[in-house]
Amino acid sequence: MWSNLPFDVLAKIFSFLSPDSLARARSTCRHWNACVDTYPIATSFILLSLHHRAWFLALPTRNRGQHCYVHNPVIDNWHLLSLDFLPDPVRPVASIGALILVRPTNCTVLQLALCNPFTRQFRYLPMSNISRTNPAVGVVTSDLVQHGPNPNFRVYVAGGMSEAPRGGAMYELKLEMYDSMDDTWHVVGFVPTEFAVRLTVWTPNESVYSNGVLYWMTSARAYSVMGYEIDGHRWRGFGVPMADKLEFAALLCHNGGLTLVGGASEGEACIWELKGGDRWGLIQKVPMEMGRKLLGGKSWGSIKCAGSEEAIYLYKELGSGMVVWREMEEKAGWAWFWIEGCHSIGGNQVPNLPIKGVFLHPNLFPFTF
Repeated sequence: MWSNLPFDVLAKIFSFLSPDSLARARSTCRHWNACVDTYPIATSFILLSLHHRAWFLALPTRNRGQHCYVHNPVIDNWHLLSLDFLPDPVRPVASIGALILVRPTNCTVLQLALCNPFTRQFRYLPMSNISRTNPAVGVVTSDLVQHGPNPNFRVYVAGGMSEAPRGGAMYELKLEMYDSMDDTWHVVGFVPTEFAVRLTVWTPNESVYSNGVLYWMTSARAYSVMGYEIDGHRWRGFGVPMADKLEFAALLCHNGGLTLVGGASEGEACIWELKGGDRWGLIQKVPMEMGRKLLGGKSWGSIKCAGSEEAIYLYKELGSGMVVWREMEEKAGWAWFWIEGCHSIGGNQVPNLPIKGVFLHPNLFPFTF
């Protein structure tokens, strides 16, 4: 019966499979493999992103071999992926659908690249017009097409150090933007000197895009936020709750709005939403028992955070476990969960490495970027 089903019907069934299950299905027979190849958009791009949660991908923060670890939230399982196809060790900047924007760690001058760790594809972006070190990077994606074969996105680069006209170095005030539509960098504006300094010295080079504004969190205590309104070309800065008490702080996008996650020296971690203007509203607190389990006697300064539209993860090392605030499948609300860390894969013990995590929707279809 299964071999006689029309391709469009079989593709609809395949669209409900997770990427690992889809990979096994396409290896079953030539008919099923041909179906996946014939209807890649139905089975890979849009429907899979709607039916399944994003996966958590963890890259070791130190050069411990070219590999990464991914957590499948559907079956609560860890996988090891080799990154030996990458020409250089990299660290993640942001996820774009099934792709990861990365930058090599062995070069001081900014160089960006795209990769798909599941299809082992890799491609450098063109070099920016201005050679600069340690700039802040921001990513804006088109939600409607970011899961397609040619995801539309823009990369903004602000601040950093560039060569001065008479030698030496200076803070770079030009704002550059890479557009994937024409595969070209453009100078689109300027950064006030104060913001250029803060973007260069005090940001971890990560951004959040929400309602037409790119936001960066400063890493210096007391914490603060910088925002760039893209259409109006305006910069502004504002504070965060408990700014002088937070030991770590991270910006995320939740329910389409700007969200702040931070842990205070008093021992609790909270989640706030930007309600309007510069006003923050408390929406959640990390359960004390889970927080203590995650910290393991250390301070909140050792914690990192990653988020998607359907989950927020607090984590430390690969094997330390993660505290997760996640949307329930029935969409009746959000709840707190504990996810065990990765200790072994396929019976082989995994070292407890410091990691950097991002979310992505795994896709097995080759992208044409």
